[in-house]
Amino acid sequence: MRTKVGLWIDHRKAIIVTVTEKGEEIKEIISEVEKQPRRSGDSPLKGAYESHQVPADDSLQRNFTGQLNIYYDAVIASIRDAESILIFGPGEAKDELKKRLEGNNLSGSIVGIETVDKMTERQIAVKIRHHFAESR
Repeated sequence: MRTKVGLWIDHRKAIIVTVTEKGEEIKEIISEVEKQPRRSGDSPLKGAYESHQVPADDSLQRNFTGQLNIYYDAVIASIRDAESILIFGPGEAKDELKKRLEGNNLSGSIVGIETVDKMTERQIAVKIRHHFAESR
């Protein structure tokens, strides 16, 4: 059975639409990722900004990266068996996921990566349906 997957992804959630001969299935994966940690201290725009004045919070960054890794692993587990994968979304998550797929030897399944803004679940499903209908 030929399985085609399209997914809209950002750091907060992934909407995965799986298209097979039997129809389509929509799945949502919510990440536990908190916003990317910011360094505290003065802004470089407000004056003195030396690296020793602004403590880097490595534990926050490690936590953020760990949560992202868990999230991406869950997404990859959901799309691993796909013959074709279309990835799109507004930010960096799509490119980060692409790198993880390459690391899992799944990059050959990627048929496209696109930058798009926020979309409803219905818009996502329609986009994926149209993409794979055109590529037949």
